[in-house]
Amino acid sequence: MDNCTSVTPDCPVSATTLGYYPNLGGNVFLLLVFALCALAQIYLGLRYRVRLYSALVFLGCAGEVIGYVGRLMLHANPWSNGGFIIQTLLLIVSPSFLAAALYLTVKTVVLTCGPQFSLLNPKLYTWLFIICDAIGFCTQLAGGGLQATAANGKGSESAVRAGTNIMIAGIAFQAATMAVCGVLTIDFTKKIYLYQRNQAGYNSLSWHSINQRGLAGFVACQTVAFITILIRCIYRIPEMAGGWGNPMMQNETKFMVLDGTMVAIGSILITIAFPGIFLPAISSRYARGQHQKTGSQITEDGLELTKGIDGRDL
Repeated sequence: MDNCTSVTPDCPVSATTLGYYPNLGGNVFLLLVFALCALAQIYLGLRYRVRLYSALVFLGCAGEVIGYVGRLMLHANPWSNGGFIIQTLLLIVSPSFLAAALYLTVKTVVLTCGPQFSLLNPKLYTWLFIICDAIGFCTQLAGGGLQATAANGKGSESAVRAGTNIMIAGIAFQAATMAVCGVLTIDFTKKIYLYQRNQAGYNSLSWHSINQRGLAGFVACQTVAFITILIRCIYRIPEMAGGWGNPMMQNETKFMVLDGTMVAIGSILITIAFPGIFLPAISSRYARGQHQKTGSQITEDGLELTKGIDGRDL
């Protein structure tokens, strides 16, 4: 089937890697969802001056848009080599940007609610987890590059298998990174809950300066988004491990639910629960204004440092 370029009696759609015509309506819908989220991030990032978070979410959503363009190309021609490469590469690596944005918000929430409750120094949430996310991203990209070469007829079967294994390793590493972050976040949340139940409250100005009910909604949205991205990573591991054209890979319903829908839900939630709205201290505009009014020290996320309950700078 190496010479197939379109669906014919000798080159049936069942012989393609995916084994089906990608559903037009479902893929167009997801493309539009990601496009709207990407456009919303441009507006929100400029409006609230939350540049890094918006840039990461925009890149993730824009990558998903391009990936679904590739799937639409496959709908028109399931043998489209370009469409297959686009959808494979972009839909594999794009959620890494969304995960990186989530790591940024974890750091900000920890700084706002009380760094003393965190097992990890808040600044390390950015450096440690985003670096790990970048490693996973580059690994997935390298594996995808090998696969793309083989798909173009310039590589061997061993190159395809090597590319697949590298990509699986990248996805598994990303999932493990998210799991570790999740465990740390659960531990932090548990300590916050126990403290609230047993103590009168916080002495942190950053805690009292925010809408605590709004913060709870923000954290809930970010948590669900985190879970959806993690579900997608877990789904991708056996899907890729089964080899190209395996039954799981050829099941579009599973892909649309466990990949497309999960990432779409995550993108919608991290767009609706925008940190510049619920955590205004993250805005560079807010940080400059507070510094001019109070002369207080501002963290790199725009959070004011004040004396906490244990006498340490929060």
